[in-house]
Amino acid sequence: MTESNFWSKIATQAKSENRPFFTMAPMEAVSNTVFRQVIAKAAAPDTFFSEFVYAKGITDPNTKFPIHGRLYVDSTETKRPVVQLWGNLAEDFVTATESLKEQGFEAVDINMGCPDSTVIKNHGGSDLIRNHQWAQNVISAAKTSGLAVSVKTRLGYSKVDEYKDWIPFLLNQHVDVLTIHLRTKMEMSKVDAHFELIDDLIKLRDEIAPETLLQINGDIPNYQAGLKLYQEHPGLNGIMIGRGVFTSPFAFEKVPKEHSLTELLELLKMQLDLFDNFATHYDYPRFPSLKRFFKIYARPELGATNLRNKMMDAKSTDDVREILNNTSQYLYK
Repeated sequence: MTESNFWSKIATQAKSENRPFFTMAPMEAVSNTVFRQVIAKAAAPDTFFSEFVYAKGITDPNTKFPIHGRLYVDSTETKRPVVQLWGNLAEDFVTATESLKEQGFEAVDINMGCPDSTVIKNHGGSDLIRNHQWAQNVISAAKTSGLAVSVKTRLGYSKVDEYKDWIPFLLNQHVDVLTIHLRTKMEMSKVDAHFELIDDLIKLRDEIAPETLLQINGDIPNYQAGLKLYQEHPGLNGIMIGRGVFTSPFAFEKVPKEHSLTELLELLKMQLDLFDNFATHYDYPRFPSLKRFFKIYARPELGATNLRNKMMDAKSTDDVREILNNTSQYLYK
């Protein structure tokens, strides 16, 4: 285990409230400072994860995977996110975690589950499931900084049964938190998450590394669904929500409420302002990356399909603001 008590504080607080701790998943071009602030305004999880950050890029500005503003934390954010690192070379994780510690970050997560082909071709993400020595090396390297170290992975690369070897191997590395997306790399998100394996995963954790906190991810849309899983599977510690925030930015709301289109569009306006502010610090990401978020706010069930379609044709944040100033023109009557 590492020197930091980052995760133990979070888990202890959640347990005192008879619930698991909740986190928002690391998502490429999603989990940056802008959207973290939006989700925090709507209903915050216990902690956030950053976008994927190439370990070597933290100390090498000439890498082919520059980190741009991936480590930027706005002054209004109450806590720094867990930085999710990817790569396969131990030396990169030594230098990366030392730099992150100097910058004031308290925890890092190692990406061993990303199914993206570019990441895998560069020996990161799910490729580590097939290369146990690399996995062990980067975990050991990250621990040298004293930061809290966690791992996010999948059940296996090609077959579900791979978890019977892979998960015990990871548990034997004694990380602070092990997050398991309940699918294989090959399954992507095309099949239902394997909730039937949760109790077996808990049993493995209890036998091998009882001090490691176990978090699950996959097909968990909101706080209520996560709480139900926690109650059904004693021994589970954490719930990570990813795509659920695209169904509702209020996914982490403890007491569910109905939210009006007006409320949702106010969050979008906030995101537009934050996006423009972020652009004054970093010329990244570009406006087109915002379009994936419009479906979160302009919900079909609220009669806003035409509004969303109109925003998809916009070329700038100012265009979107102009459309929002005339929202009534685009709603179903």
